[in-house]
Amino acid sequence: MNKISNFGIFTLLFVSSLTIMVGTVIAPSLSGIVKHLDFGFAPSWLITLPSLGVVVFAPIIGRLVNKLGPLKLLLLGLVPYSILGIVGAFIANDYLLIADRFLLGAATVAIQVSVTIYIAEFFTGEARMKMIAWQGMAIEMGGVVFLAIGGILGEMNWQFPFYIYLVALLCLVLVLKTLPKPEPKTQEEGNISKQKTNSKFKVQLIFYASLFSMMLFFVGFVTLPLYLPETFGFSESQTGYFMASISVIAIITASQMPKVVKTLSDGKTVALGFLFFMLGYLVLALAGSVPFLVLVAIFTGIGFGFTIPLLNHMTIEASTLQNQGKNLGLYSMGVFGGQFLSTFIEYISNNYAVVYGVSAVLALVIASVFLGLFRKFAKN
Repeated sequence: MNKISNFGIFTLLFVSSLTIMVGTVIAPSLSGIVKHLDFGFAPSWLITLPSLGVVVFAPIIGRLVNKLGPLKLLLLGLVPYSILGIVGAFIANDYLLIADRFLLGAATVAIQVSVTIYIAEFFTGEARMKMIAWQGMAIEMGGVVFLAIGGILGEMNWQFPFYIYLVALLCLVLVLKTLPKPEPKTQEEGNISKQKTNSKFKVQLIFYASLFSMMLFFVGFVTLPLYLPETFGFSESQTGYFMASISVIAIITASQMPKVVKTLSDGKTVALGFLFFMLGYLVLALAGSVPFLVLVAIFTGIGFGFTIPLLNHMTIEASTLQNQGKNLGLYSMGVFGGQFLSTFIEYISNNYAVVYGVSAVLALVIASVFLGLFRKFAKN
């Protein structure tokens, strides 16, 4: 098989960061964007509509990647990603803007699935887990950089954060220059993968864990841009910096995740991640001063680092050569479906303390349920 260079690895990680950027890049400036666009629907829709697009298009992309291959699909996803992303700043009609953000999700899932399958084809075993952990770190690093830049640009002009989507064109050039074409795997390689696990139950379990994990993580992303200015008087850039700090913690946690899995097992690590989500939202519900927000960033960041990157790796390990496209499409549906569901948690109450309290209780219940389910699967 062709070997991938260090520069190629950098390209894969850089491209991976686009998946979190799709919604969060405009989050710090959300209030200003909604005001100037006169958007008539819930502001959080602008962040989460691409996630709905991912959910709808993921099954199609999962089948398409088997026909086109991950590299060609990746190239086909980057161009519409950049175009659909930037034109959002110039669409005045609410329904056209909704359609634009929705279709942006199709390009996003094409990027996510193709990059993950590309990694699966070039790495195996512990090297693959390490690479998936790095991918999780890169995604959150994108959150750090793009959130901070988005906040700064938003203070200069409400349209400027949309221009960050043009980064996808730079990624396109890097992909063409640095990534070798994968060689087709033999049937035996597929059989080796199949021997690892053929459990449909585990894939479904990973899907629901991904759904709830990202839903809880994104509750903060859709509420904090409005909550922090109202409650603590944060500016757009300060909001961006705080949300970026959550990503920094997630990066550090994801780097240590493989070690934790060796000690606790993957199922217990995922359950632990939900417990940290619970602690983060419990503190946020009770926080009356800025210093408590430090704990919120730490707990929430750890929750992400122990769940999403690990669940991504678990999906690959639970897949065969024949169904990995389908399973990774399902994983993408879980991740981005969770992002979209986070929009509706705001309808629980107009009081943010109640919203965060409900999120904390939900995280505790989910942690308990999944701990039991993963234990049951391990015994079978």
